[in-house]
This record gives sequence, structure tokens and C-alpha cells, in this order.
Amino acid sequence: MTEQTRYGDQLGVVTVTYFSGDTLERFLDTLEKATGRDVKVVVADTVSTDGAPEKAAQRANVHLLKIGENVGYGTGCNRGVAELDDSFGWIVIANPDLEWEPGSLDTLLEAAQRWPRGGAFGPLIHELDGTVYPSARLLPSFGRGIGHAVFGKVWPGNPWTRQYRQETGTPVERAAEWLSGSCLLLRREAFESVGGFDSRYFMYFEDVDLGDRLGKAGWLNVYVPSAGVMHLGGHSTSQASEKMLKAHHDSAYRYLADRHQGLLWKPVLAATKLGLALRLKLETR
Repeated sequence: MTEQTRYGDQLGVVTVTYFSGDTLERFLDTLEKATGRDVKVVVADTVSTDGAPEKAAQRANVHLLKIGENVGYGTGCNRGVAELDDSFGWIVIANPDLEWEPGSLDTLLEAAQRWPRGGAFGPLIHELDGTVYPSARLLPSFGRGIGHAVFGKVWPGNPWTRQYRQETGTPVERAAEWLSGSCLLLRREAFESVGGFDSRYFMYFEDVDLGDRLGKAGWLNVYVPSAGVMHLGGHSTSQASEKMLKAHHDSAYRYLADRHQGLLWKPVLAATKLGLALRLKLETR
């Protein structure tokens, strides 16, 4: 039996960049007011040529990791975390197109003290127009998942979507089944205990999968709406929307297939794969 690593109390932030542009500077500027603690930032860059990662690396607390290929979000995060030594017991995974509200990261860290079995902590995420993004959800089952996939866009208020997205009343601090990977505070002990993100997910569902595995390992995913961030939107993914839509469908299928194995599930999975392929054709024609 291998000895468990004991992590320190330092705070590291990992962000994966792919042509993030000017949003990265705003991310770093607002991060300075999000916590009173010293923070080391790892910018894990894939294949950017816009100069943004190099500009960020001129800051004293920023370390640039040049990956040199587009390995996907989860793998990029894993590689960024690996750049931090064992003194970093708290890890933030965040998209570079976020703006931090003042004190928001300290608020997440305070919540972590209230939830000793909390493995992941997610803030309230505002969209640019002020609406709240449903970032703390139930795990997708076949019933909820198919109902949401089929009716989500044509009937937004359908019961499957409302149940899956957990949009009910005033947001309160609570345990969720998974949290959006666009901004997460992670207890490193928890993150490493499940092996980090599953590298088979290129984009999308890596956060759903992580939340599920954390829960099965005895950790909690905790939603902390008293901490807030602003999501500026998919600056990187907007450049390849059809490719991203296909990645979303591929990841959705992988998630369901991993959790529904055996002969009895094969016809259901085959029908699901066909349905996702048809939906992709309809949405990209």
C-alpha cells in the first residue's frame, strides 16, 4: 500500500489557454482581488500564437507551461496541476475567460473549512448579461439526459431539464452531484485520489465525470453561491463551434457508455449514439 501524500496549504491556480486573447489579462487582474493569499498561477497553453500566454508569464506569480498541442481541457488541467509541488494543497481550475469578484476565492476557501469532506467547491457563475448559469447539477441519467437533450432547446421549461439543471429558487450553499469545471476550487488530496480528470474526454463532460468519481470516492461537491465569478463566454470554442458540438456529443456518449455496460444496455446505447448523430446533423446543417 503506497503512503498517502501530505499536501501543504499553498494555493495554486491552473488555467488552460487556447487563443484566449485579452481575456487572460482580465482574469489575472481580477484574481489579485479575489484572495488575500499568495497565489501561483500555471498557464497551461496548448497551441496559442496570440502572445497572450507569453505576456501573462511576465508577471512574477505566473508560470507558463507550453504544451505545444491541443490535448483538450481535462488533460491540460492535469498537466498544469502536475507543475505544482506538494506544498500546494489547494488547486483552482478555471477558464481564462472569467472575471473574479473581489474576495470570491477567499469565500470558497472559507466554505472548504465548513465542509471537511468537500473535495470540490464551485462558485455562483454569472453570464455577461447577469443571468445565473446553472453550475451545480444532478448527474445525467438516461431519463433526464435524453429528456434534456431532446426538449432542452425547443421546450426550455421541460421537467427533465429543470430537474437536471437544478434551477429552483434562491441559490443556497449545498452539496451537488457535479459542478461546472469552468471554475472549481479543489482539495488536492481529493483530486489526486481519483486520478484527476479523465484524459479520454477531450472537451465537455470531464467535469461531470470528475464530480461522479469524487462522489463515489466519498468526497462532496459543494456549491458556494456566496462566491461569484463572471463568465465572459466561449472565446476559444467559438472559433470551432461544429467541432465543439461533435466533441460534446462524443463525450456525452462516453459518459453514458462507461456507466451502462453489459449486453442489456447495448441496444439502448446504439439508439443513443444514432440519436446524437442525428442531432449533430440537424444542428450543423
